[in-house]
Amino acid sequence: MPGPPGTPGTPRPPGPPGTPGLLKMRRLLLVVWLGLISLAAGLVPGLLAGPAWAAFALPPLALMAWGWVMLERNWRSWRYAERADDLLISRGVLWHEETVVPYGRMQLVEVASGPVERHFGLASVQLHTAAAATDATIPGLDPAEAERLRDRLTELGEARSAGL
Repeated sequence: MPGPPGTPGTPRPPGPPGTPGLLKMRRLLLVVWLGLISLAAGLVPGLLAGPAWAAFALPPLALMAWGWVMLERNWRSWRYAERADDLLISRGVLWHEETVVPYGRMQLVEVASGPVERHFGLASVQLHTAAAATDATIPGLDPAEAERLRDRLTELGEARSAGL
């Protein structure tokens, strides 16, 4: 019989909650920001002061290549599972974190979607509890799934908190 979450032999919740759109969005932001940094750090001085200064563009470009791979590993690490009494959120590659939020402790469940997220057809579900440290977010969901999850968690939270 598997032990509590996080112990060896305990199965992790199913795969990434988000659609591949979350990975595409994060990679686009990586390319835009590090592309601007490499342009400012190397190419502009290289054009103004000579080709030797263009070498300053290499570190941001190398960081972009490393970040490209790491974003996918991070995206694959996100998981969530609706269990009988709580919601389990698991994330992280190097520093693995598992957050368990009991349904009865949820005070507010929000669906958020900024302009870039809306462009990629994504939404995030954010859970708020009495303790600020246990607030949790599930990013990169399809908007319909985010609304379904919000409604389900709100319903379960109301049912569980009625006995308090």
